[in-house]
Amino acid sequence: MNAITNDPNRVILFDTTLRDGEQSPGIALNTGEKLEIAQQLARLGVDVIEAGFPIASPGDFEAVQAIARADFADAPGAPPVICGLARAQAPDIERAGEALRDAAADGRARIHTFISTSDIHIEHQMRNTRADVLEGAKAAVAHARSLVDDVEFSPMDATRADAEFTAQVLQIAIDEGATTINVPDTVGYATPDEYAEFLSQLYEFTPGLRDVVLSVHCHDDLGLAVANSLAGLSVGARQIECAVNGIGERAGNASLEEIIMLLETRKDRLGFSTGAATREIARTSRLISRLTGYPVQPNKAIVGRNAFSHESGIHQDGVLKDRSTFEIMDPASIGIDDANQLVLGKHSGRAALKDALEKLGYKLDGQALRQAFDSFKQVADRKKQVTAMDLEALVTDELRAEDPLGALRLVSVSVEVTADHRPPHATVVVESPERGTLTGSFTGDGAVDAVFRAIDAAVGLDARLREYHVDAVSEGQDALAHVSVIVELGTAGAAVRTALPGVAAGDRVTGAGQGVDPDTIRASAIAYLRAVGVAARRLSVAAEAPLTPAGD
Repeated sequence: MNAITNDPNRVILFDTTLRDGEQSPGIALNTGEKLEIAQQLARLGVDVIEAGFPIASPGDFEAVQAIARADFADAPGAPPVICGLARAQAPDIERAGEALRDAAADGRARIHTFISTSDIHIEHQMRNTRADVLEGAKAAVAHARSLVDDVEFSPMDATRADAEFTAQVLQIAIDEGATTINVPDTVGYATPDEYAEFLSQLYEFTPGLRDVVLSVHCHDDLGLAVANSLAGLSVGARQIECAVNGIGERAGNASLEEIIMLLETRKDRLGFSTGAATREIARTSRLISRLTGYPVQPNKAIVGRNAFSHESGIHQDGVLKDRSTFEIMDPASIGIDDANQLVLGKHSGRAALKDALEKLGYKLDGQALRQAFDSFKQVADRKKQVTAMDLEALVTDELRAEDPLGALRLVSVSVEVTADHRPPHATVVVESPERGTLTGSFTGDGAVDAVFRAIDAAVGLDARLREYHVDAVSEGQDALAHVSVIVELGTAGAAVRTALPGVAAGDRVTGAGQGVDPDTIRASAIAYLRAVGVAARRLSVAAEAPLTPAGD
């Protein structure tokens, strides 16, 4: 069937968390975080990892290159194919080929190129003609095929395009060597029956379509991404493009964990299989939530904290008698079981910590292990039991790079709250290798607000808080606090333009940050400082090489 599998009922899992997922507002992953996510996706058994959009920025290029060079020894099967996105333009394709060079040497590199086929996009976004699209698709696929053996082509906004014209474009792409044809529902507009009918028309109008892998990429604007993806499988598609926790542009993508467990749980009805190691699902979901700052809604299918909870007395009674009465999946099948709860205590040593971390998939040595051990000891002194989720939170927090705005580090934070109804007053100390020790003080409506304003004063930037979430990493009153923050940073103020010379006045971007600490106030300060740093980095990158993020 293709390079990944010859089983006609095997569904290829194409994960776009690191590309489409990162285009969610406020998410800005660094190279280390992207590499960590890629390694976990490999453990999960993802077949293709769309690692990024190499021409978008130097950071994106560096991340795709690092992932292309990585050793995915923990993958349950063959190592994943590494994919880079490129518009149907020569510079994009060259940049993607360069970033993927190491993976190409091992025969596991893919360039994914795209161009719109809907008249809405052709006329209003691209401002060209159908003839230009035909020529652009032909040149792009031929160029990509000269660099790698595996080329994917997508007609963006296909579900609002003319089927016969789209088929004409697809046949050209196939003739030029495309090995996968992806038909995206870019704006989440189609219904399942409509999508299946459109794909069937493409099969009818495109003679070569049955000779390649048909892929589906569905957005969730109407809540139909998973349903549409399943409809695609029913008419011949064998690759599904999705993202962990369903993150992505606007309402997001088809959810990777929902696709996997749908095909696994209803294998009797559907007859499809994947190469997924399902017990890695819960861990993967938690990792993505922590590193992106996007919390998982409690009632989210498969990975929400209520997904296996039962409040109704009738349901509780049934589950106590036999879990199958109200549970169609075993929580252990996605990695939720009692075995991963109690791990270590305050008397545990470094060797025990290293062993526990390796069981969780983290191989730390040297300075990284010493830092993790120091953090663990600080937490263990305040908690009777340190769970697997605590360890994951601590390690992912330690593995994050220093704040990109001058490598800022939070030294201390203190809040003074008086009994005479005066506003809380916060003082923060921030350390920078380049700028020395920075101190800021401010009052606020509450303790957290005062801390955020004090950080603004210390670093000389004025950020606007967009979102603020606090979650307990595990259960109990002594649980670690995991704080997620999204801020918006603009350049209207002179202080911002001074801190970030060369950035155009009026530019505004968002940044996300996370912090983990037993103290909620300190966790909040860490998260806010990181979010401001991410936004500042994005402003700087935008000033150097402005590029509108792509989406299919």
